[in-house]
Parts: sequence; structure tokens; C-alpha cells
Amino acid sequence: MAEATGQERTEKATGKRRMEARKRGQVALSREIPSTLILFTLLGVFVFAGPHLLDQLTRLLAGIFGRLHLLRVQTLGDAGALLLDLTLTALWLLAPICLPLMVAGFIGNVTQIGFELHAEAISPKFSKLNPMAGLKRVFSTRGLVELAKSLLKIVFVGAIAWSVVSGYLTEFPSLVRRDVGGIWDFTHTAAFKIILYVCLALIVLAALDYLYQRWQHEESLKMTKQEIKDERKQTEGDPQVKSRIRSLQRQAAYQRMMAEVPTSDVVITNPTHLAVALRFDPAAMTAPRVTAKGADYVAERIRDIARESHVPIVENKPLAQALYKMADPGDTIPVDLYRAVAEVLAYVYRLKGRYAL
Repeated sequence: MAEATGQERTEKATGKRRMEARKRGQVALSREIPSTLILFTLLGVFVFAGPHLLDQLTRLLAGIFGRLHLLRVQTLGDAGALLLDLTLTALWLLAPICLPLMVAGFIGNVTQIGFELHAEAISPKFSKLNPMAGLKRVFSTRGLVELAKSLLKIVFVGAIAWSVVSGYLTEFPSLVRRDVGGIWDFTHTAAFKIILYVCLALIVLAALDYLYQRWQHEESLKMTKQEIKDERKQTEGDPQVKSRIRSLQRQAAYQRMMAEVPTSDVVITNPTHLAVALRFDPAAMTAPRVTAKGADYVAERIRDIARESHVPIVENKPLAQALYKMADPGDTIPVDLYRAVAEVLAYVYRLKGRYAL
């Protein structure tokens, strides 16, 4: 629509537009946030579970090398059982590392966009297999921005890692004279510093990337003025049609109201500006009810119908104004007006020779 009409996308996205985009999987998602959380989690596992994992890995390797000479004399079934045992042991060893990393990645995504499942977002789209479309995405403005971000991240993180490693260059030759424990201590210290500094740097990158993704997402959802109008027509209906419907509804309500005037007991007027018709049936009502009301032309029409139907017309400016403001057709009169209305109805009934009230 924007290309066809030449309009620019200057309007903020509506709620409907945002909901439709979310169902398609178009959300403001920064990949740097889950990456940073995963790296912090890895650092925590490395610090708190590192010695235990090293001990378990040492035992696993010792068990493997200790049973290598038995493989020659074992049957195929025994070898398979040994392989299964080693596999389960390795999985048990990796579980304390993999599970926290999976949880961290899940939290990093859910905290940004929430947790929802939409079939449209996860359904396979064969159009994505088109190599030309893929090339267009790669060389698009967004693709080039993502490439620049990745290169900047590599350079930034690499520079931090190198600044840490360069401080240990003089200690590398002495590693050949250390035992396994000494090498582990050296590696543990160096790796901890590298990961820690990289994590601190990635916090800054993640914050900047999140702001950029939010801005880019809002820009991609912007709409033209014509799109806003078209959506409003779809959701609310054509304004002309709605106006016609309201006009017909008002006309039908007006006709029903006028049909109630001949059955009313009295019409209270202002005397010319307002008119309110009342009816009271002691057998069916607990209080008098407003059957019609109107101002100016409508009030004049109510008075004309009342005269034609021989309905008494009583002039009472304060009561007419109060009834007009406080009650609509079909409502019973307010409690505060019971006495004033009772006096008017009593007067009307005396004129008609009735004393029901």
C-alpha cells in the first residue's frame, strides 16, 4: 500500500498490527542477551562445579584407559555394553553443564518477548528455501547491519581476550614443567578472567543491541495513514455505514417513543423548550415511568401528539428540567421526584375523575 500510494510509513503501529506481527514471529529480539546469560552461566558452572567436573572427567578417562586391554578379549555384546556405560557416564558428566546453559538461553529469550506458541510462526515456509530470497536477505540493509555487528563483536571480544592472554605469555614456557594440577590451576585462572571480562563487555553490547532491535522493530511496524484508515474500516466498519445504522436506530427509537405518548397519563413541559411524558399503572408499576422526552422540535412533536390523543399537558418548569436531566424513556422517575410527580398526577386524575394515586 505504501509503495502504491507513495505514502511514507510515519504512523505508529496499531495494536492489531503488533498482534499480527507477533503471530508471524516478528518481535524485537536481541540475540546478545541470551548469549550473555549463557556465558555468565558457563562462568558460574566453571567456578562452582569446575573441580567436581575435573574430578569426574579424570575418573572417566582413567576408567577408559584402564579397560582398553580388555576390549581384545571381550565379545561384541560386552563391547557394546562398555560403550553404552561410557556414553551414559559422559552424558551424566555433561548434564550439569548443558542443562543450566539451556535454561539460561530459554530465560534470555522469554524475558524479552514472553512465552507464546503460534502455529504460523513455527510452521515451515518453503519460500525461505528460495536461494534468491536468501541472497536478498543476506545483502539487505538489515543483513549488512547484522554482519557489521558480528564483526564488531568479534573484534571487541577478541581484543579483550587478547589483552588478558597477553599478560600470561611469559608463563606459557613454564607450563611444560608443571603437573596436571598446576596446568589446571593456570588454565582455570586465565579462562576465568577471559570469560569474566568478556561477559562484562557483552553486557554493554547486549544493552545496545536490545535498544537497536526495539528501534528497528518499531520502524518495521510503522504504517501509512491510509493503512490506519483501512484497518479502522475493517475493525470498526465503514464510517458511512455505521452512521447510517445509527441514524436508522435513532429513527426507530424516536418512532417507538412517539408511539408511547398516546398511552401516557400526562406531559410535563417547560413550557416550549422541553417536554416529558409520564405514565403510571399501579397494578404493574412501583413508580411512574418516563415514556417519552425531548427538546425543541421533539418536544413540540410530543405536545402535538398529546393534544391529538387528549393527554393532559401540565406546565412545570423545574420538574420538566429535572425529569429531562435525570431520566430517559423507559426509566422510572428518581426517588427525589416522587412527591412532585405525585402532585402532578393527582391533579391530572382529579381532572379525569380518577383518584388512584
